[in-house]
Amino acid sequence: MTKINKRIRSIPSVLCVFILIAVMLAAAAFLLKIQVIRINPFFIKEESIVGADIARYQGDVNMEKLNGEGIEFLYIKAPEGSSHTDIRFEENMQKARAAGMPAGAYHFFSMDSSGAKQAQHYIETVGELSGCLCPAVDVEFYGDKQENPPPAETVREELHAFLSALEEEYHVKPVIYCGRAILDAYIDETFDDYPFWIRSVYAPVRFATGHDWVIWQYSDHGRLEGYNGIETHIDLDVLHPDVELDDLIVQ
Repeated sequence: MTKINKRIRSIPSVLCVFILIAVMLAAAAFLLKIQVIRINPFFIKEESIVGADIARYQGDVNMEKLNGEGIEFLYIKAPEGSSHTDIRFEENMQKARAAGMPAGAYHFFSMDSSGAKQAQHYIETVGELSGCLCPAVDVEFYGDKQENPPPAETVREELHAFLSALEEEYHVKPVIYCGRAILDAYIDETFDDYPFWIRSVYAPVRFATGHDWVIWQYSDHGRLEGYNGIETHIDLDVLHPDVELDDLIVQ
């Protein structure tokens, strides 16, 4: 058999390999799009500063154990709306301070109440934040809000009132936590001068939203030792490589 004949016979084999690779890549892209596979852990480096966000669902939290498993900072749920407060907030914050764990308090934003009243509730509940991480506000759909979204102008107005009141109180810009849907509906290009904590649990932020961020919530399926609540998973976050924890500390 001549060399030419050998090359001709090898073409189908090479073509099959390329087709197989293309099919595998297309399948992976599809599974990623429909949120079946998660690739985020591959993008978390050994030197990354990893944190977690916790609420009453994690029950009794052992800060030392969390720290021993690589958690270097925490955001703790505090108020929600204009009247509710997470029952574990004070306990979790006290434990974090006692363990020397950098921690901040996040507020779950209500689209049904005044931004100014929510800010007052946060300030009265959380109090002094000197030495803690800057305040954060969690903006996400709840109840039937995704199917029946409130008017963008109204949400933006109340969120702006909330953020402005906290900024005046603590002399630092609060962090805005949100995912792609909220970004698109209410946030993008309106609050760009605020730092962002982006939820993107299936793919890195730069792929999923392209938005700037200081904190990335890369997983809602973390499994660690150190808590015993009804929720067995814990949300995991990572600090942007160009950001230091000291950059987020309230002076």
